[in-house]
Amino acid sequence: MESMTAKELYDRIMNRETLNIIDVREADEVAEGKIAQAQHIAMGQIPNAIADLNKNEHYYIICLSGSRSAAVCHFLADQGFETTNIEDGMLAWQGETA
Repeated sequence: MESMTAKELYDRIMNRETLNIIDVREADEVAEGKIAQAQHIAMGQIPNAIADLNKNEHYYIICLSGSRSAAVCHFLADQGFETTNIEDGMLAWQGETA
C-alpha cells in the first residue's frame, strides 16, 4: 500500500491530474464537506462496491484521519486493486470542500 499526505493529494489535484479519490467516511461526516473530485463510498459499503471499481485504475482512499482509509486500502489491495492511503486524512485537508 502506498501512502501520501493530504497536501500531496491537493498538489496533484491542482496540477489537474485525473485521480480516482474515494472518501470512506460516513454520510454525516461527508455532509460537512468532502473533496469535490471524491466519490463517497462509506467504509462499510466497500465490499458491495467492488464490482463497480476497475482493477486497471489506481484509487486514492481518504477518511477523517487515515485509519479507516488504511484499512480499506489493505482490503482493496487484497482484492487486486492499486491504492494509496491519504495518511493524514480530511483533518489535514486545506483545499476547498463541496
